[in-house]
Amino acid sequence: MIKVYSTPTCTYCVTLKKFLTEKGIKFEAVDVSQNEADLQEMVDKSGQMGVPVIDIDGQVIVGFNRNKIVELLNIKD
Repeated sequence: MIKVYSTPTCTYCVTLKKFLTEKGIKFEAVDVSQNEADLQEMVDKSGQMGVPVIDIDGQVIVGFNRNKIVELLNIKD
């Protein structure tokens, strides 16, 4: 399961979701600006307030780290 924590105004968040969509990767998008519980879940997982945060089967990446995402998802870039 892939979960992307983001906000609508974050350009890196938009880029990350576009990248995943273009690669055909399904993910759950979570807007942490709309729900305090989701924000707290993201902080608990990552230790960070910044977005995007992506959770790939328990592996948490802060920011749009393309190389790490490609590696974890085993996709061609």
